[in-house]
Amino acid sequence: MPDTIAEMRLPTDELRDDIPFYTKTLGMRMDMIYPADNPQIAVFSGHGLRLRIENGAPEAPGTLRILTDDPDGFAGGARRLTAPNGTKIEIEPRNPPLVMPSTQHEFVVRRLADQAPWIIGRAGMHYRDLVPSRLGGSIIASHIRIPDGGPVPDMVHYHKVGFQLIFCVGGWVDVVYEDQGEPMRLTRGDCFIQPPEIRHRVLEASDNVEVIEIGVPAEHVTEIDHEMVLPTPHLRPEREWQGQRFVYNRAEGADWVPFRLPGYVARDTTINANTKGVAGVQVVRRGAGDPVWARHSADIHFTFVMAGTVTLEGEGRDSYPLTAGDAFVIPPGLKTRLSEPSGDVELLEVTLPGAFATELG
Repeated sequence: MPDTIAEMRLPTDELRDDIPFYTKTLGMRMDMIYPADNPQIAVFSGHGLRLRIENGAPEAPGTLRILTDDPDGFAGGARRLTAPNGTKIEIEPRNPPLVMPSTQHEFVVRRLADQAPWIIGRAGMHYRDLVPSRLGGSIIASHIRIPDGGPVPDMVHYHKVGFQLIFCVGGWVDVVYEDQGEPMRLTRGDCFIQPPEIRHRVLEASDNVEVIEIGVPAEHVTEIDHEMVLPTPHLRPEREWQGQRFVYNRAEGADWVPFRLPGYVARDTTINANTKGVAGVQVVRRGAGDPVWARHSADIHFTFVMAGTVTLEGEGRDSYPLTAGDAFVIPPGLKTRLSEPSGDVELLEVTLPGAFATELG
């Protein structure tokens, strides 16, 4: 079978001016030129691209983006160029550093009863945005569900992210991770920490599985890995990705201890320790004593109501009776109280950083 190749056609008015630019300035290879007596078409290849530059072609010159690990050493360090044929050239880092936006603090309450739309996203999953403002781009919090169970049409992929949590609030989902052995089943109350750029794939889910996914920052890239096959042959539970370890924390058999707020108990998911303080995740239930007013110093403080009811009070603000499916964000320094908790209340608290101060009263 002959090879199949694709090429992009670009216009030119004078081919002889384009040849030195594409070969010398951009470092591409000229593979073809014709006719010999008066060349009108040349084909160049390089950097994973094949270009056909044709005299009088009807297309617009377009824009060519070149991603390189050494942008300062490419094309003499220029970042914006224009080829003789009019094509714009943008030269960018191939792996730019992750930018963490400054948090724009605000008090946010998002209730399921408000009928926020569910959006169909990657791999057919339904997404509900729990923090629409994204706090200035510092976080995305999504309520995700898969209505119809069975195999999930996912591929091996990874996220260029600073922190990412997957917490199951209903049903189950099977996921396989790089260097973590055979597929693992996440059930209600369980969670994964996906360290930055760990390869993984969602395999199968129950009907109506629901998870909460937290990503920092809000806008981050998901890349497909076409080479890696999961599961990988090595089991390396101690491996770190950018200083973070993979966490598979299970609800079954967890220890419950007094929470930082009176009136509640909590179980630690070990995420603060395994991310070296980047984030903390606690599951909170009703405990002994009465809830009190308190303020915190965390940069980001997000809570999702998984079960039961509770009332969120904020100093100088309206009170919000909350129920399962509701979420809220409390900015640092705001005095609040979680009052009137039902006996079956269960909350998911996610904070960045993992350790912060709490002032009672």
